[in-house]
Amino acid sequence: MRVGLDISPLDQTRAGTARYIEGIDALDVELVRLCHQGSGRIATVYRDAWWYTVALPRLAKRERLDVLHCPTFRGPISRPPMPLVVTVHDLAVLRHPETFNQWTRRYSRSCVPRVARAASRIIAVSEFTKRELVELLGTPPGKVTVIPNGVAGVFSPEGLTAEGDYVLAVGTLEPRKNLERVQVAARMAGVELRVVGARGWGGVRSAGWLGRVSDDELACLYRGAKCVVYASLYEGFGLPIAEAMACGTPVVTSRGGATEETAGGAAVLVDPYDPEGIAAGIADAVARRDELRTLGLERARAFSWDLAARATAELYRGVAA
Repeated sequence: MRVGLDISPLDQTRAGTARYIEGIDALDVELVRLCHQGSGRIATVYRDAWWYTVALPRLAKRERLDVLHCPTFRGPISRPPMPLVVTVHDLAVLRHPETFNQWTRRYSRSCVPRVARAASRIIAVSEFTKRELVELLGTPPGKVTVIPNGVAGVFSPEGLTAEGDYVLAVGTLEPRKNLERVQVAARMAGVELRVVGARGWGGVRSAGWLGRVSDDELACLYRGAKCVVYASLYEGFGLPIAEAMACGTPVVTSRGGATEETAGGAAVLVDPYDPEGIAAGIADAVARRDELRTLGLERARAFSWDLAARATAELYRGVAA
């Protein structure tokens, strides 16, 4: 079976989508990597307006693919000659469009529903995201398969540990990561805040920002943190929750939605709009460190890229049959 995987998003992000593409790359199929290279605003507009709508379907046909897989909701807006699989990580751009730039809002409002209709099958990374697809796009539930994200092997309790007395936040600097309230909460709790993630949009800044780091450095920071604070306003999964748990680090995360689903009862849940509540959550996580470490390590075992890749390959065989 020849499967075309669009790896174009790797030129635009090294965050959760990049981890997903790299995680499922070891698929038990003949994988043809398809890409339009280039980053920046002009490349993004070209990719959205031409690559996905015209060039990618033509290339997929020329490659005689059995299945085409777009690992984000950017994809062909009409059904290509072969089955199309689309992975949806979240629908934040439809649920909270005010937190995105104008082009992304326009593209998503017009094209995401059409991509979802063109897909033969949609992969959602959580049950929460599946419900969002049904509610916001009217996608038939039977068309959506939930395949959770995995955790890379570098994220484990064993290894080097960063020094210092700090709490850690991980995520691109963008409005829905809620870093302003997290900063306030860290000050209330009397702890240093360190933030790892790419520079994003919306004018978000953060004290203690370290920028992007390697996975080895990130694992080291996870292991050294008193806790990881992931009080996002909206997520489709929340990969840093699973990574932190796999490193044996207590997690404080938002109540409700995908973050609570990913935490699976192994984290301290807080109201992300309440800095005092987040500060109390930090204190609770530190006090319950040993308990949460045990619960988190057990919960993290549910997230495996090997399992995700095998489930994805099985889905390919189903749609190509």
